[in-house]
Amino acid sequence: MSHTQADICIIFNPTAKGERARKWAGEIKKYFPGAEFHVTRKAGHAEELARVAARAGCRRVVAVGGDGTINEVVNGIAGSDATLGLLPLGTVNVFALELGIPSNLKAAAEIIMEGHYKEVDLARANDRYFVQLAGVGFDAETVQATDFEMKKRIGPLSYVLAAARIAAQEPPTLTVKTSDGREEQGCFVLVGNGRYYGGPFEFFPGAKPDDGLLEVCVFKRRSHMDLLHYFQGILCRTHTKFEDVEYFQTRQLVVSSNQQVPMEVDGELAGATPVEFSVLNKALKVFVKK
Repeated sequence: MSHTQADICIIFNPTAKGERARKWAGEIKKYFPGAEFHVTRKAGHAEELARVAARAGCRRVVAVGGDGTINEVVNGIAGSDATLGLLPLGTVNVFALELGIPSNLKAAAEIIMEGHYKEVDLARANDRYFVQLAGVGFDAETVQATDFEMKKRIGPLSYVLAAARIAAQEPPTLTVKTSDGREEQGCFVLVGNGRYYGGPFEFFPGAKPDDGLLEVCVFKRRSHMDLLHYFQGILCRTHTKFEDVEYFQTRQLVVSSNQQVPMEVDGELAGATPVEFSVLNKALKVFVKK
C-alpha cells in the first residue's frame, strides 16, 4: 500500500451500521476532493492504515465508522502530529456525542475542513489506547457474548439479550488498586475519559476529556435486580451515590482478579485481567466545532 503525502487521509469502515455505511462512500469523497481514501478490509486494518498515514506526514486522519473504528485509528496515530477527524457512522457514536460532533455527514465534514481542534486526554489500558471508555467484567463479557450476525440484524438489542444471559452467571471478584493507595473490590469496573457510555447515558457526570484524570465506577453486585437498580440510577444520575457503587477519579489504577476476566475498550474486546490503566494529558488532537 503506497501513501502519497496527502493532507487528508480518510479511513472508511464499510461494515459500520450493519454494512449500511457503504452507500455513503461516494458522498464522503465529494466532501474531500483530493484526499486519500482507504477502505478497511478486516479488524485491525484501520489501525494499520492510520499508522502508515501518520508516518507519511498526513496531517488530518479521518475515521469514518463507529467507536470501534475510531479506537483503531487513534491507536494508529497516537504519538504522531496527526489530528483526528470524525465522521460518525456507527450504531452508537459516543465519542462524537461527547465532543458535540453531529451525525450529519456534511456538518461533520465542515468541522474537519474548518480545522479547529481541541486537545483531549488519551487513556490507556495495558498497551491499548482508548478515548471514551473501558470496562472490565460485565460489559466486556457482554461484548464477548454478542454475536456479530445478531448485532447486524437487531442492533443494540443484541447486547441486552447477551447481558441478560451474563447476569445470570456467577460474577468474578475484581480488585481495584489506585496509584494513590485506594483499594476497592467489585464484580465489574468501568473506567471513563468522558461522561457518556453506550449512548446518551451520563455514566461519569464529573468527567472532562482533558483534565488528566480517569473516572472509575466499581459496581459491587450484578444480579438482574442489581443491574435494573443501577440502570435506574444512571437514568436519574444518582448511581454514583449508591452504597454498592464506588465512584472516584484517579490518574492510574490496576484491576486484577483470581481468574481471567475480559476487558473492552471503546466497545471492542482488548484482552483480559490484570489491566493497568493510565492517562496521557491532552495527548490527542481532535477536530471540533469552533
